[in-house]
Amino acid sequence: MPLAHQPSTVPVTVDAEKCIADKGCTVCVDVCPLDVLRISDLTGKAHMKYDECWYCMPCETDCPTGAVTVQIPYLLR
Repeated sequence: MPLAHQPSTVPVTVDAEKCIADKGCTVCVDVCPLDVLRISDLTGKAHMKYDECWYCMPCETDCPTGAVTVQIPYLLR
């Protein structure tokens, strides 16, 4: 599995202003079936650790603050 050496913003974008992972929320990490999301040790916010998203959307759907956005490629819509 390809590792993202820095937090990736494609296809999953996390709005740091809305993300409450630093307050203990781990919903997006918990619902991801591929375990591609992580909580940053530096910022305490969620980010993509692995670039293997299936565009299944539970991270976006279940995020309590609407901080997570999954950008589905045009050809998959």
